[in-house]
Amino acid sequence: MKIKNLFQFTPLACAVLLTACSGGGYSDIDAFMAEKKSRPAGHIKPIPPFQAYKAFTYGAAALRSPFDRPIDVKEITFIQTRTNVQPDESRTKEYLEQFSLDSLTMVGTLQQSGTLWILMEDNDGSVHRVKQGNHMGRNNGRIVETTETYVSVIEIVSNGVDGWIERPRTVNLKTVEE
Repeated sequence: MKIKNLFQFTPLACAVLLTACSGGGYSDIDAFMAEKKSRPAGHIKPIPPFQAYKAFTYGAAALRSPFDRPIDVKEITFIQTRTNVQPDESRTKEYLEQFSLDSLTMVGTLQQSGTLWILMEDNDGSVHRVKQGNHMGRNNGRIVETTETYVSVIEIVSNGVDGWIERPRTVNLKTVEE
């Protein structure tokens, strides 16, 4: 019986509490708003004049990216900016050409029948083997030198105008602390 009486008085208790919280008005908020409205209106500064865009010609496309490690390869004398360089669009693309060169990691090497195979890991975690002459990277990269510690790749990138240039890149062997 006591629990039944308690349920009967619960709505009444809630109503009393809610009416006790109301009232008192909003005199402090009304005073604040009145004080803000009594101030003089401010002046909004005009929009600054539009400055026309000035085009910038990037002249370091053939150089190493400042975010890459310095190139630590032997002097490859045939890497020069030539005007007759262009990618071979008729060539069938290899599997590792769908990944950017930055997302590929060298994880090891294999020696088989006198051929040095490089083990490359893509960003999906799959390991693929490549050798000198294979292609990888989105910029028509061709492997020109392989060692047990790095792979040298020559990419063919746009010069920004209407031609192509060769850009050397290296992919170093991934060490334990990387």
